[in-house]
Amino acid sequence: MINTDNHKNTNGRRVLLLSILCLFGFCLVAQVQPRRNAAQPAKSKVYLLHADVLKKSKDNPDPDAQILVGNVSFRHDSIYMYCDSACFYEKSNSLEAFDNVKMEQGDTLFLYGDYLFYDGNTQIAKVRNNVRMENRTTTLTTDSLNYDRIANLGYFFDGGTLMDEENVLTSDWGEYSPATKMSVFNYEVELVNPQFTLTSDTLRYNTATKVANIVGPSDIDSDENHIYSELGYYYTQQGQAELLNRSILTNEGKQLTGDSLFYDRNKGVGEAFFNVEFVDTISKNMLTGNYCYYNQLMSYAFATDKAMAVDFSQGDSLFIHADTLQMYTFNFNTDSVFREARAYHKVRFYRTDVQGVCDSLVFSSKDSCLTMYRDPILWNKQQQLLGEQIMIYMNDSTIDWAHIQNQALSVERLDSANYNQVTGKEMKAFFKGKEMRQVDVIGSVRLVYYPMEKDSTFIGMNISETSQLSMFLENRKLKKMIMSPKSNGTLYPMTQIPSNKKKLDNFAWFDYVRPLSKEDIFNWRGKGAGQELKKSTRGAAPLPNQKLFENAKKE
Repeated sequence: MINTDNHKNTNGRRVLLLSILCLFGFCLVAQVQPRRNAAQPAKSKVYLLHADVLKKSKDNPDPDAQILVGNVSFRHDSIYMYCDSACFYEKSNSLEAFDNVKMEQGDTLFLYGDYLFYDGNTQIAKVRNNVRMENRTTTLTTDSLNYDRIANLGYFFDGGTLMDEENVLTSDWGEYSPATKMSVFNYEVELVNPQFTLTSDTLRYNTATKVANIVGPSDIDSDENHIYSELGYYYTQQGQAELLNRSILTNEGKQLTGDSLFYDRNKGVGEAFFNVEFVDTISKNMLTGNYCYYNQLMSYAFATDKAMAVDFSQGDSLFIHADTLQMYTFNFNTDSVFREARAYHKVRFYRTDVQGVCDSLVFSSKDSCLTMYRDPILWNKQQQLLGEQIMIYMNDSTIDWAHIQNQALSVERLDSANYNQVTGKEMKAFFKGKEMRQVDVIGSVRLVYYPMEKDSTFIGMNISETSQLSMFLENRKLKKMIMSPKSNGTLYPMTQIPSNKKKLDNFAWFDYVRPLSKEDIFNWRGKGAGQELKKSTRGAAPLPNQKLFENAKKE
């Protein structure tokens, strides 16, 4: 029942004010249109349900406008609208509402504001000033919002904030669908979560699943972690991310990049797929491959599928390839923390001053020792070293000395036909300035050596045997040789060397398996048949941490 009691003195000023506000309201509404379905529903009437006062106004440009004051309410289909006062345009099926505006659609969608223009034909509501849209546990606040009932879409264009149980999102422009729970944000986007902050230029977010869909350049910061991505999904409840397009994960000087990334913030686990780079800018090393796993809580990483490790701590980088490469950190939170790099199966490495092949190797920062296992071969210039196991001790990433254990053999190529050779149970080679300066051979020493004149002319070939030998080199040439006990050996003139004496019985020259460049480390070439070392009980690289490896596969 509409109350039209005579309250002229009380309501006269309010009627005049409403007429002016109606005129002003048309200018205030922004003309931003939503995406709409092609099929439009049949038009229906907007009904006035109640007002304390109803008046006609001569000042309103629409002579049929009805001025309503006090406890005003309308209904259009299933939506109800309330306000303190309004202008109702019955012929155009539209209205303007002022002060304490409220719209209700069922029991799940509520829209509040200071001003509303509603067109019953287009079913578009334009709400201004102190706007708040509530949909169950989701609240959208702004100063300018248009709500399209047909598309079931609310959109703002002058800055807004969306809040749910997990996150708070702000942007300059955005839209929200109460039906699908999907929102889209553009320009100066920020998603704030107690665990992280995401900033972007474009973001899609679902308030039901709490999943953020990254569709533009975005940064995610949490504690020491930083993620950059231009495409992917961030599951805000689970703290997990699935990222594409060369996304980057950074943590305390370590950077993981791949064509696609998976990251679990709670477990501290990152995985990268295809064209992967894992760079440690503090230790100055890098892992690459088509798959890389990283556990930041355990500071553990491994790479496989065309895996390569690069140490660039010195000007001359060391490149290592193997089927699987791993990096471990031990003694956490102590003064004796150290790291280990491990390579398993078909290992090849290259640096301009040293190259090598073996089945597996381990490098520990604890003693700066690189240990090569199972048929290792090491080259320096024209010098080749091999044995059952080779331990290389580093000093500032350059070779200090090497220890060849069991079936040790050193071969120096002089020309295409002649080689200096020495073999023994073990051998120690000492380096200076990237060149071998001294070699100590211990136990069952046998020697084939070509002494030279000052002009590098061969004097002949010497064959000797002893228990211990020390050789001193300068500019890659033998300067002095000490045998213990002393051995005179046999010196053959160059024209009288027996063909069966030119090479030791265990002589081998493996130039055909030697890595020739950093690209060549990926080309595995095994030893020829019959050139393997004699079988014996040999050392082996420590097995991979099977538990870590299995967990990595599961995760």
